[in-house]
Amino acid sequence: MTEAEFIQALRRLPLHAGARGLTDDAAVVAGLVLTTDTLVESVHFLSTDPPADVAWKLVAVSLSDLAAKGARPEGVLLNHPLTDDAWDRAFLSGLAEVLGAYAVPLIGGDTVSLPAGASRVLSLTALGADAPAPPRSGARAGDTLYVTGTVGDAGVGLRIARGEAGPLGLCNRYRRPTPRLAEGRQLAPLVHAMADVSDGVLIDAARMAAASGLAVSLDLAMLPLSRDLQAFSGDNRAARLAAATAGDDYELLFAATADLPLPVPATAIGRFVQGAGLYLYQAGEPVPLPDHLGFEHAGN
Repeated sequence: MTEAEFIQALRRLPLHAGARGLTDDAAVVAGLVLTTDTLVESVHFLSTDPPADVAWKLVAVSLSDLAAKGARPEGVLLNHPLTDDAWDRAFLSGLAEVLGAYAVPLIGGDTVSLPAGASRVLSLTALGADAPAPPRSGARAGDTLYVTGTVGDAGVGLRIARGEAGPLGLCNRYRRPTPRLAEGRQLAPLVHAMADVSDGVLIDAARMAAASGLAVSLDLAMLPLSRDLQAFSGDNRAARLAAATAGDDYELLFAATADLPLPVPATAIGRFVQGAGLYLYQAGEPVPLPDHLGFEHAGN
């Protein structure tokens, strides 16, 4: 069973109204935004990644979901498997660093013992408040699709973390993503739909369009690429397609009217129209969709 199939099966269960039909990455319950994320060793982080960086990423990815709702972080709950002493102490150091950087208090959580030889599975729940909480499903026909920052850096950063030579800054984009909390707070009251880019621009744009009952067209030539990425991978269709399908950038993807005065820097990369599906272009010329639009958990 694939991730999409499993989530579709979950939608047949009794759902809380705040679950928004499981089309979003966060729920809204009693005025709070709730989101949870799990990182699995060798799936979401490398066994060679520094434990402090793993802690940073664990918190940052959940804060990114709060950013997409325009929420102010209220606190986090941590579920942690105890392993070897040195790894756990380094993890705690990174946890203190990221919580301090974003002024987010720890509320509680749970600890378990990890059996010898088992992969680490880390889970964190974040709570946010004072959120306009634009849904993923709110895009309207005629809206422009925007993205903050640059995309594709973390995908290349993962390759560097695996041993390729390349700029340390790209590796840091993979290991220590930046949740766009300030940008989300400014954008949320103004946009129709918003989500973070966790699994890749193409797949996250397609999810926004599907949740909104629309089609979306996206032009690779409009994707914002960093100078480091262009120097490392070049600036051609292959590099741009790789950037569009790479995950872990944690920029904000949002739908808004074309004439909206944007309060933060962002790049227009596409448009929502009546219909269904994702349509890809390069400088206006149609491009076949790749076999994989981005990261997705797959079952047997």
